Amino acid sequence: MIKKYTWLMMVALLVFAAGCGNNSTGGESGGSGGSDTITLWHIETGASEKALEDAVARFEEDHDVTVDIVRQENDPYKTKLSVAMGGGTPPDVFHSWGGGWLEEFVDAGQVKDISEDVDTSQYLPAALTPATFDDKTYGVPLAMDIVPVWYNKEMFEKFGLEEPETYDELLEIVKTLKDNDVIPFSIANQSKWPGSFYYMYLAERIGGPELFNEAYNREGRGFDDPAYVEAGEKIQELEKMGAFPDGFNGMNFDTGQSRQLLYAEQAGMIIQGNWMLGTTRDDMPEFEEKLGFFLFPTIEGGEGSNKDIVGGVSPVFSVAEKSDNQEMATELVKELTSAETAQQLANEDGAISAVKDVEYEDKYVQQISEVLEEAEYMQTFYDQTLPPELADVHLNTTQALFGQSMTPEEAAQQVEEKAKEVLEE
Repeated sequence: MIKKYTWLMMVALLVFAAGCGNNSTGGESGGSGGSDTITLWHIETGASEKALEDAVARFEEDHDVTVDIVRQENDPYKTKLSVAMGGGTPPDVFHSWGGGWLEEFVDAGQVKDISEDVDTSQYLPAALTPATFDDKTYGVPLAMDIVPVWYNKEMFEKFGLEEPETYDELLEIVKTLKDNDVIPFSIANQSKWPGSFYYMYLAERIGGPELFNEAYNREGRGFDDPAYVEAGEKIQELEKMGAFPDGFNGMNFDTGQSRQLLYAEQAGMIIQGNWMLGTTRDDMPEFEEKLGFFLFPTIEGGEGSNKDIVGGVSPVFSVAEKSDNQEMATELVKELTSAETAQQLANEDGAISAVKDVEYEDKYVQQISEVLEEAEYMQTFYDQTLPPELADVHLNTTQALFGQSMTPEEAAQQVEEKAKEVLEE
């Protein structure tokens, strides 16, 4: 079990003096504009966004209140919310992933404790954990994610390829696709977190499921362990093989640059969360029939298993402590994470529910749910689990590994040095 910490160093939140006294709900501003309006910030798109909008419509009808919905782009969202929190104009209800990032706001007294307001028995215990600190609930989960390797089934069949069980087999796939002028892995890594998936999987497959926990809890191996160094070496080997698109470290995930290469059949694989299914249905529904997935393979001599998965909880909805309408905002959180919302999200967006007793009608979602049920270990996303300043070092060094501008030893050492500063011994 990962321990909860009070971080020794807090992220400096920007405070905007101008507008701090104005709680207008228009545009990008946060806060509630009065007793009849509450503000919701989220980052969902496509069918997932529609499920939230439908939940809001039900809520508005039942409570005679207006909800100002503001959809933020994924990558700038963290900065915008930090600015709003620091400036005293947060949205009433906001999206998070739980983990260290949410805990920063909790430790700063900026998130409402809703333990007494929510029936936590309606949710999967594992999904509640990332938003539970000191046995208090500061957020409610709606869905869970896993990160498989998605691939073009028709392309694999064309080139005589099969889903790999081992990393060596995966490398043979990379070589075959490259020999046939196909980009093996599509990735848009400007925002850095897509590359983190590779690093997390490689490190876990090499060092085993306890590697991260030991480094995070400061009990045993550190972030400079040889397993992390080897993970960095394998990333750089892939890059040297030409496994990624030209200029991938400057490509924008939010604008779909990595997905478009897959849809256009210029690339054969992509490592992304199960949100890839809903996004594909929204972007290019005809491509769904070509879409398959497998779990990241085992590495010979490594301690990890392909039963171990990278995943997380998202969205988690929380209430700002400075909300003028905490009671109504809490009611909105309950509607956003209701069984009705979860069922719609599962059926229309391919989401794995964090809410109990959801029935999966979709074949893909059933398959993904079975993978989650059979998993022996879930590695939560580093950039959500780690405190923000350590997460930034992880993301920056990982991107540098992909760009060949830093050695694996240097990257591992930088993360370990920062971990010594911000994690309690």
